[in-house]
Amino acid sequence: MKFTSPRDLAAVAIVGGLLAHLLLRLAYDSLPPLPQLAGSTLLVIALVEAVLAFSLRARIQRRPGARPVQPLTAARAVALAKASSVLGALMFGAWAGLLIYTIPVRDSFPAAGNDLFAAVVGMVSAAVLTAAALWLEHCCKTPKENSGTD
Repeated sequence: MKFTSPRDLAAVAIVGGLLAHLLLRLAYDSLPPLPQLAGSTLLVIALVEAVLAFSLRARIQRRPGARPVQPLTAARAVALAKASSVLGALMFGAWAGLLIYTIPVRDSFPAAGNDLFAAVVGMVSAAVLTAAALWLEHCCKTPKENSGTD
């Protein structure tokens, strides 16, 4: 299994941004205002993944007092990390599409100013989720075996 490529995440973010921007151009005037903290739920997921990453890192590196990790647990953590990094990139693109759309129309639509703040919160939350997911994926690497031990 390969590590998640930043190029792949960038492509996902661009596609998400373009689709969100296109959707907003077609239907923004009929949408209700977004809650200002709508994107902050991604921060909760990021926090869980960061805690999991630090826990698994200690266990995989076989630090004293840490229980060994079952291979299936590590594989599930990597799958979670990969899915979360793609979700974070997609949502970053979608929130960026909203931000790019709302900046020029904030005087035309009353809700655009509110949505502008929601877009910034969403972008920050999505970036934090992507970073936490990549950290979790990194922490699940198998340590290199030292020659001469055993």
